[in-house]
Amino acid sequence: MAKYLLLKHYRRNSGPENLVDIPMEEWSPAEIDAHITYMNDFAARLEESGEFVDGQALAPEGTFVRYDGPGRPPVTDGPFAETKDLIAGWMVIDVDSYDRAIALAGELSAAPGKDGKPIHEWLEVRPFYGVPATVNE
Repeated sequence: MAKYLLLKHYRRNSGPENLVDIPMEEWSPAEIDAHITYMNDFAARLEESGEFVDGQALAPEGTFVRYDGPGRPPVTDGPFAETKDLIAGWMVIDVDSYDRAIALAGELSAAPGKDGKPIHEWLEVRPFYGVPATVNE
């Protein structure tokens, strides 16, 4: 088994050409609840199969920080809502293969959004660097 990070990217107007992404702030409370239920049910199913490690949604606000020599590091507001791409959350999975990680990311991308339609959310699939495969006994 190998661990992968599924990094959820929220992009505006990023789906197929005939799909216009509708910002979550324009979804009804019921549509938001359906989306969250889908995500929770997905994670619960992976918990049952032993493939779920951890996951979390992220708030849209954040801060960029970098080292710039001694003293207080420079801080910049971000990420910015007007940008095309925001990181909306993440999930860590522990699966048998890269193909399984890709299949699960594709399924997670189908989470419902406005009017119950799949949001076609982009997910970045990244293996953990230098982390050995899990040993199951």
